[in-house]
Amino acid sequence: MRGGRYHKEQQPIGDKDCKVGFKANANQPTAAPAATPTSEGLPVSGPLPKPKAGEYYWGYASGVVATKVKDYGEFVLAELTQTFDHADESYFLPLMAQTEANLGQKPRFGTLDGAYDTWYVHEYFTLAGGFAAVPWADRADHKKTFNADGLPLCEAGLVMPLKSTFNKQSHCLVPHEVGRYGCPLLVPEKTGAVCPIAHKNWERTGADQGCITTLPTSVGARARHQLDRTSDAYQQLYNQRTAVERINSQALALGIERPKLRNQHSISNQNTLIYVLINLRGLQRIRQQQATLPPKR
Repeated sequence: MRGGRYHKEQQPIGDKDCKVGFKANANQPTAAPAATPTSEGLPVSGPLPKPKAGEYYWGYASGVVATKVKDYGEFVLAELTQTFDHADESYFLPLMAQTEANLGQKPRFGTLDGAYDTWYVHEYFTLAGGFAAVPWADRADHKKTFNADGLPLCEAGLVMPLKSTFNKQSHCLVPHEVGRYGCPLLVPEKTGAVCPIAHKNWERTGADQGCITTLPTSVGARARHQLDRTSDAYQQLYNQRTAVERINSQALALGIERPKLRNQHSISNQNTLIYVLINLRGLQRIRQQQATLPPKR
C-alpha cells in the first residue's frame, strides 16, 4: 500500500540507510548460496502480497562464502553486507572477487542454491576448471541439449544454426552477448523440407516461422543446461551446501539477525567482526586438536 509502513519510500526514522526487501523461506521448491543472504532487521507482516512464503524486512543482508576443512569445521572465506533490497545473485561477483584475493586463485567448485542458477555463475566455475552445483531453476521444458560445437538442438534433434547476436546491456546484472538460433530447415535459407515432428511453431508464417531459441553465447549457458544434476560428483558437492547453513547458524547465535546498530557502515563492521569471531573459534578448535597429538620425532 503506497504510503504504508512497508512502502519503500516510508523510510524508518531510526535508520536512514536500510531498505525494505522480501525474504522467501526457500529459493526453490525442492532443493535447499556459496553466498547466502542472512536477514537483518525486524521482520514485518503487512498488506503487501507475498509471492512466496516468507517475510518483509527493513534492514540489511549478509552474504558469505564458506569452505569446509575436513576434521576441523567450516570457515568463512568472504563476506558482504548490503541493504535488503539487493537480489541474492548480486552477491556473487563481489564475494568471488574477495575469495580469489584471499585464496590467491579461483576456486574450481562451488555449491549454491537455485537463486544462482545463471550463466555467469556456471561460466565462472567452468572456466576455473570445475563446475557449480546449482539446482535447475527454470522450467523443465526450457532445458536445452547441444552438439559438439555448442549449438543447441531443437526438439526434433536438429542442430539450430546461429542467426544473429546482440549485446544485452539492460535488465541484467552482467552485460553479455546473446545469440539467436533458428530452425535449420529455414536458416540460413529454406531447404524445402518440413519439420519431422510437425512442431506447432512450424505452422507460423513469415520471419517467425519455425523454432527460435535465444541463449547467452557464454560457455556458462551451455554448462547450465548440460550439468548432470543426478551424478555422484554433483550430489557430493551439493551436500557441502550445509557448511553455509552451519556458518549462518553460528552467526544467528551471535546476534546477526537483530542488530542494535542503525546504519549500514556500523552494521557492516559488526557483521565482519561476527565472521572473524567464527573463524577464530575454528582456529581455536584446530589448535586444541593439535595440542592433543603426540609430538613429532
